[in-house]
Amino acid sequence: MLSVKEKSMLAEYVRENNLHRTNVMSKDVYPKEGIYSKYIKRILDIIVSLVVLIITCPVNICIGICTYFDVGQPIFFLQKRYGKNGKSFRMVKFRNMTNEKDADGNLLPMNQRVTNIGAFMRITSLDELLNFWSILKGDMSIIGPRPLAEVYWNRYSERHKARHLVRPGLECPNLFHGGHNNGWHEQFENDIWYVEHISFLTDCRMLLCLLKMVFDKKTRKEHAVKGIGDFMGYDENGHAFSANDIPQKYLDMMYEKRGR
Repeated sequence: MLSVKEKSMLAEYVRENNLHRTNVMSKDVYPKEGIYSKYIKRILDIIVSLVVLIITCPVNICIGICTYFDVGQPIFFLQKRYGKNGKSFRMVKFRNMTNEKDADGNLLPMNQRVTNIGAFMRITSLDELLNFWSILKGDMSIIGPRPLAEVYWNRYSERHKARHLVRPGLECPNLFHGGHNNGWHEQFENDIWYVEHISFLTDCRMLLCLLKMVFDKKTRKEHAVKGIGDFMGYDENGHAFSANDIPQKYLDMMYEKRGR
C-alpha cells in the first residue's frame, strides 16, 4: 500500500505525463441550459432545503450531542470544496472520524478512523443532513455532481472539469446502473451526462433513484465502508482511476523508488 506522500507523488507524475493527452482525446461537453436550470431548480432547492432543515433540527441537535461525546471538539468537519464554475465553498458535516495518525505522522486510512457511531451515520446518511444548509445558501443543489476535495482540481481533464458547470449536489445517481458508479471514470462521465441532460424530469428520476439508494441498506453499507478511493488521475488511455485500482506499472514504479 502506498503512503499518502507516495500517492501525492504518483498523482503529480500522472498529471504531468497523461493529462494533456487525455485532454486531446476527450470529447467536448455541451451543457443544457434552460428556464429550469437557471431559475426553477434553485427555487425548488430553497423550498425543500428550508423544510428539511426545520423538520430535522431536533435530529441534528441529537447528532451534535452524540458527536461531542464520540469524538470530542470540534463537532463539525469543515472542508473546502469547489462548486459551480469552480467557486470554492466550505462544506460542513458532523465529524465521524478520529484524527489518529501512523508512526510517520500521517492520518490513518479512513476505514480505520471511522468510529462506530460515525459508521452508523454514514450508513444511514445522517451525516448528509447538514448539507441542506449548503443547499439553502446556494452553494449546493439537491441533485448534482458530488462536490469533491480541492486537491483533485488540478487532476481533472477539461472535459471532467465541466461537471462544475452546475451546482454540486447531494448525489448524482447513475440512472443506468442502479444509482451507483463503478469507479471515478464512470462517476465523472455520469456527471457530464447530467450536465448535458439537466431537466425537471431528470432531477425527479434521480431523486427517486437517490431515495432508493438511501433505503438499500446492503449496498449503502458496502459503499460507506469500502469507499471509492482517492482520485489519482488518468492513465495513458484517458481513463480516470483511483487509489484502489492503480495500474500495476505505476505501483511498480513507486515501489522501485521506495527501494532506492
